[in-house]
Amino acid sequence: MPNVDSVDDDDNELSGKEHRGRLEDARSRLKRHRRALFIGGLVAVAIVVAFLGWLAKSGLDAKAALEQARSNAQQAKDALQQGDSEAASRFVDHAQHHAQVASDATHSLPWTVTSAIPWVGSPFRTGQQISDVVLGLANDVLKPAAQAGTALSPDRLVDGSRVDVALLRSEEPNLTSLAEAATRLNSEAQAISDPRYVSTLSDARTQLQEQTAQITGLLENTAVASQLVPPMMGVDGPRSYFMAFQTNAEARGTGGLLGGFGVLRFDNGVATVDTLGANTELDKPFTPIDLGAEFNQNYGYANPFGDFRNSNLSPHFPYAAQIWKSMWAQQTGMNVDGVIALDPFALSYILGAVGPVTMPDGEQVTKDNVVELTESTAYARFPTDQAARKRYLQDIASEVVKKVTGSTGSPKALLEALGKSVSQSRIAVWSAVPAEQELLEQTPLAHIVPDDDAPYAAVVLNNLGGNKMDYYLKREIEYVADGCSGESRKSTVSVRLQNDAPSTPLPSYVAGTGGLDPSLPIQLPSGSMLTSVKLLATSGATLESALSNGERVQVFTGSERGHPTFEVQVVIPPGQSGELSFRLSEPTAPDAARVPVQPLVDEVAPKISVPECGR
Repeated sequence: MPNVDSVDDDDNELSGKEHRGRLEDARSRLKRHRRALFIGGLVAVAIVVAFLGWLAKSGLDAKAALEQARSNAQQAKDALQQGDSEAASRFVDHAQHHAQVASDATHSLPWTVTSAIPWVGSPFRTGQQISDVVLGLANDVLKPAAQAGTALSPDRLVDGSRVDVALLRSEEPNLTSLAEAATRLNSEAQAISDPRYVSTLSDARTQLQEQTAQITGLLENTAVASQLVPPMMGVDGPRSYFMAFQTNAEARGTGGLLGGFGVLRFDNGVATVDTLGANTELDKPFTPIDLGAEFNQNYGYANPFGDFRNSNLSPHFPYAAQIWKSMWAQQTGMNVDGVIALDPFALSYILGAVGPVTMPDGEQVTKDNVVELTESTAYARFPTDQAARKRYLQDIASEVVKKVTGSTGSPKALLEALGKSVSQSRIAVWSAVPAEQELLEQTPLAHIVPDDDAPYAAVVLNNLGGNKMDYYLKREIEYVADGCSGESRKSTVSVRLQNDAPSTPLPSYVAGTGGLDPSLPIQLPSGSMLTSVKLLATSGATLESALSNGERVQVFTGSERGHPTFEVQVVIPPGQSGELSFRLSEPTAPDAARVPVQPLVDEVAPKISVPECGR
């Protein structure tokens, strides 16, 4: 028989060996697993670090490239405005390069992956949208705009005293297409999402939205000009315009009193001026025209259709233009195609471009003295001889017109001067052709009171004293309003007026009150300003109170083109100042607030603290 004990011992010995072997195998597998986990962890960490590094580098590249691209785009836009197409092309090339770098960075793998993560990816999506808009702006707008700028450079567009209106018309389809592309990109820019927790991107978004809106406005205006300028400057046949010279030393709604006039003619881009005259030559018993019941209610008392002195009390330039066209037609039988108004400041900017003029007696009229000569010196030089003063002012206008319609010198400088005049509302234009007027009203040239619901505060002054004291007027205008919650909000429009007349005596024609009805029992110190201050407010606004220097004051209410109006009449003796406050309740209307500045002698930068509400 086999030895049982011996077999059991052998079996036990084998079982122990197997067990130890299994333990060693298990330990070995565990070590290998731990090693694999460790290596895998190291690889994962390396991948994460590499990913984050790649993402960080993409972010830095994108930031630097976007900043440079936006800067180049702004430089290109400025160069286009100045008519420097060569510089514009150079800046556009730089903008394209940097925009492409930014696009590559924001569409890299780590950026794209991160942008897909909810909430965390918000700024990365914003970065992609920003780079897309910047690249589109460079490729689809600025590049072709620079090419169009080369075709329409001032030196090509203006040849001596002739504007190449046929060339401008030939470029109209291209310019319209550019404006449409810019409008599309502007919509994309305004729709860029909020980057949430990254303030730097939020600032970049805001700056890009503002920049894109500016470029779009520039190109839209250029496209409108390409549609308007050729026909209005006679590409299809001669045109004629009543040209009004406004004297803003005596304030009127559109700027200043109609001081003189001429007839401006265009024939295929060539301008000539004739029939220069003084305002007193408009002396017929004019028949009124129909500007509507509201106009008659607001201004009919002042005989605006028959008295040139009161023909432009309204700030809505088309009203004055139609009255002047009618007066000229009744005076001469000539029906003009439109009306153009300008003031001495516009003449000063133009003289800065074309150079000074020399009067027959040798006196030089320059960009630096034309305003003072026409708004102040002329009255001191001819204190009682009104006819001689009007001849003197007419002679200045004649010499300036000869200079401008002759060789213009630098076309670029002249276009810049005209642009500056338009931006300050120193030039206003109205066309008797309805389709042209509709286009004009899309531009600042039209000088209209807009008939819409956006927040609005237009402060309009009219001189009631019949003097020239507004040469010494200083204004401050402020418009503030509450936030966007609720259907209505409180707002205040403040107007500060100062009579900055010198202490030395002024001619009675300048400082008197000859415009007052002699029967009125009013005695004012010499040099006093007697002024109508009218506020055209936001559509639907109601007046809660009006204060003059902190005390309640009588207000005349009305409406004009959908805007409620609130008028206060004030007296400001020389050397003194005063403040009006209109406290309103107005609808919480969408869009940015507008505060148009009446073009008088002083420069005004309104203070606007009105939140822009969404639709």
